[in-house]
This record gives sequence, C-alpha cells and structure tokens, in this order.
Amino acid sequence: MSVPLDRSTTWPYEDGEPGEFSYARFSSPTVAEAERALGDLDGGEALLFASGAAASAAVVLALLSPGQTVALAEGAYYGTGVLLDELARWDLRHVEFDQTGTLPPDADLVWIEAPSNPFLTMPDFEAAAAHPSPVVCDSTAATPLHVKPLERGCDIVLHSATKFLAGHDDALVGAVVTRDPETAARLREFRTRTGSIVAPDVAWLLLRGLQTLEVRVARQTETARSIAEHLRTHPAAAIVRYPGFGALLSFDVADAESARRVETSTRLIANKTSLGGVTSRIEARSRWEGDRVPPGLLRLSVGLEDPEALWVDLERALAAA
Repeated sequence: MSVPLDRSTTWPYEDGEPGEFSYARFSSPTVAEAERALGDLDGGEALLFASGAAASAAVVLALLSPGQTVALAEGAYYGTGVLLDELARWDLRHVEFDQTGTLPPDADLVWIEAPSNPFLTMPDFEAAAAHPSPVVCDSTAATPLHVKPLERGCDIVLHSATKFLAGHDDALVGAVVTRDPETAARLREFRTRTGSIVAPDVAWLLLRGLQTLEVRVARQTETARSIAEHLRTHPAAAIVRYPGFGALLSFDVADAESARRVETSTRLIANKTSLGGVTSRIEARSRWEGDRVPPGLLRLSVGLEDPEALWVDLERALAAA
C-alpha cells in the first residue's frame, strides 16, 4: 500500500500543545515514514535533508567548531572536498588521507567513503573504528544492501539518496543515519534551525524508490560485474576499477581527448552526470574534478537496460578511443 503524501505545513495542537507534527520545518508524516524505512535498512535513526550536500554540511556544521579538523578520504566524492574548502572560511580545516591505510591521529572527525567515488577504493573499517573521533561513512555507492557502516564501527552513515536509494533521477534528497541519540538530536536541531529538511513530495519519491531498491541494485550489480569483466580484457581500457559489488565503476582510456570521444559516442548509455538511476550514464570526470583524476578517467553508472545491449554500445564507443 502506498504511503499517503501529506503536503501540509502546519498541524493543529493537541490540547493546546504541539503534537508529533506541528510545523513542516520540524518534520511531517511523509518525511517521518521515509526516515523510518531508511533507518530500518541501515540499522539506525535516519534524518532526511534537502540534498546530499545539505546532509554533509549539517554533519560538519552541527558537530564541529572553528579550528577543528576533518580527515577526508583521499579520492572521495569531490563535492565533499569542495564543501570543506568553502567552510575553511569559518576555520574548519581538512586533510586528506589514504583510507586503506593509517588515519591522521589528531583529526576531530574522520570521513571515509565505501566505496570512494570515482576511484572505488574501500576503507579500512577496523582502523576507522579504532580512531577516537567520530567516523562518518559516505555509503552512497554501496547502499545498505552491500555495506552497513554502523555495523562496521562507524558512527554516522551518509547517503546522497538522490542516487540509488531514490533511484529514478527525480528526487533530490540526502540522508544521515546514526545509532547515537545525542547525535541524532543535534542533527535534527540543526536541520530545524537551518530549514534544510526534505520536502514531503521528495520523501514520498524516496519511499517509492526504497520499495524497489533490492531488485534494482541486484540487476545493476550483475550487469556491472559483467561489463567490468569485459573492460578488463579490452585494449582501450588501461585501468578498470570495480569493488566487486554495486553498479558504479570507472576506467581509464588514453587521455582526455579519448575520453571525450568515448562519452560522446555511446547511444544507449547517456552522456550525463550523477549515478544510481535506472538509466545508464557515462562521463569523463576531469570536466568536474580537473587534475584530481586521470584525464582519461570515465565513470560509468549501470542502469537497468539489457546487459548485452549495454556492452555492445560501450564497445562501439571504445572503438572511437
């Protein structure tokens, strides 16, 4: 049965006092139900935000103070680094580290990614859990179906739920999940004060996506594994990165010019940004990330199209490299 979509912004008091819902900036029935569903998947209390970036900003601004330092996984989603660069004006610092190795001992918050985007490295969860400071794990590409960071010793899970969780390229939404009541309360307080809560319509779309998450990701994973195997034997693909699960992979061709020819030569695979939707898409990441990535790096997010048709399309495009 579909959850009702409640677009109300206010609800009557109960016996002169606010009830569970009173004003939509605090919460609403549809948002609360989506949070419950995601919390069940990740094993904690979920809070929804207007975007993944809004969720990331809330974690940093709500939990840290000027002069403190975030240890950010090297090669993680570039937008996280951009956000932290912006917050440097408020004297919030960050350093990058190899998440497969030793963590900076003096960091006030550790930020890992499982797997990293677009390099697809996996963090050393044991080392992260042993760090004395809180650990945030961005698990956008894995989803709770493949990685449950709270069970691996992390304190906070972050999702750009726009991607696989919502899954249809029509809902901009971020999520934070934690088992610590004090952390959840602080993030909820910050969200209320800043107005960064998700809209009910978007929460409803997220609920729709969660209903099909398991079957979508299973199909996408199967196809991605097949394409990764094909790429590893293709002469135009110098390096292939795939963690063995999920629908996201990346590979390098000779240079930026070759990458542009490949991404503009596909017909079935869309040449566009983002990931996690039912439509496959490919893009050269250097247009956004510059020298941070190899010039020939292409990121491929696998959708629900016929696997053989996807490989035929990609193989044809690789001939242009």
